[in-house]
Amino acid sequence: MKRLQAFKFELRPNGVQRRQMRWFAGSCRFVYNKGLALQKARFEADETKLTYAGLCKLLTKWRSETETRWLKDAPTHSLQQALKDLERAYIHFFAKRAALPRFKKRGSTIVSGIPIRNRSSSSRRARGCSCPSSVGCATVTAARSLAR
Repeated sequence: MKRLQAFKFELRPNGVQRRQMRWFAGSCRFVYNKGLALQKARFEADETKLTYAGLCKLLTKWRSETETRWLKDAPTHSLQQALKDLERAYIHFFAKRAALPRFKKRGSTIVSGIPIRNRSSSSRRARGCSCPSSVGCATVTAARSLAR
């Protein structure tokens, strides 16, 4: 007999962590919208659509520009995931499975949320903390559910 086990985690961030998470979400929304504006401008100029790799190269440039230097504060992989979401939206559009991608408004959720990779050290892992250093330690509660 197989025993399936699942873990459910709930983050309980404090006020500073909530502000950081909103900041990260805003950064992801900004990158998504900037990539979408660029793709639309290229389409109107009869140029080819940029791929995800091309957009990631531009992301590096955006992070180093003086107007958008604040993007360096957000985790890179979260911004890259926003570009992956944009690429997937275009793939679905060209396959006629969805409408043309639209700009994201404040308060709207990006499909994959805010992905944050675990960059913790081994000592933090030993304590059971898997929060990235950029966010800090949030209180995480685990609930185990068993299915048979």
